[in-house]
Amino acid sequence: MEGTKNTSAEALRAERIRSKIRSIPDFPKPGINFRDITTLWNDPEGFCLSIDAFAEKYRPMAFDSVVGIESRGFIIGAALADRLGKGFIPIRKQGKLPAEVERYEYQLEYGTDCVEIHKDAIIRGQKVLLMDDLMATGGTMNASIELLQKLGAKIVSCGVIVDLPELGGSKKLRDKGHEVHALVEFPGH
Repeated sequence: MEGTKNTSAEALRAERIRSKIRSIPDFPKPGINFRDITTLWNDPEGFCLSIDAFAEKYRPMAFDSVVGIESRGFIIGAALADRLGKGFIPIRKQGKLPAEVERYEYQLEYGTDCVEIHKDAIIRGQKVLLMDDLMATGGTMNASIELLQKLGAKIVSCGVIVDLPELGGSKKLRDKGHEVHALVEFPGH
């Protein structure tokens, strides 16, 4: 939540959001404490609080569109785009988009993955917000930034509901000059 002044109202809202996120120990494997945001979205107050928090942060910023990363970034990004009267652009996994795409392949711990966007979705110089649900190691967010920049987009900010700062993703992106805004942070993996 670096880069934002944390008023008592913001701190209270963050705590209300945090309280609506379920933690599931040892999922998907032992030692991982999975942060399940579906409980936040299933709660009408929680969903509204999270979109309100993003809208409050991003309303004063100059940008053209909201970009969401498949699939949970679609939920946040589309709701935020609607709230702010902006267009929404999806970044998808490989093979899901019907028109001509630009792609970016990136390394995972064991293998590679790929993100794609329609080539005509971005106009060179377009300013965008990039949204996803959670920041861990930052691999998918970084790949999405690279993909957007390949098409000439300017990333105004990267927004996530949950940051896991111990995994280093938000720090890596900030070290590259990108703003990262998280509604809440959780310790551990």
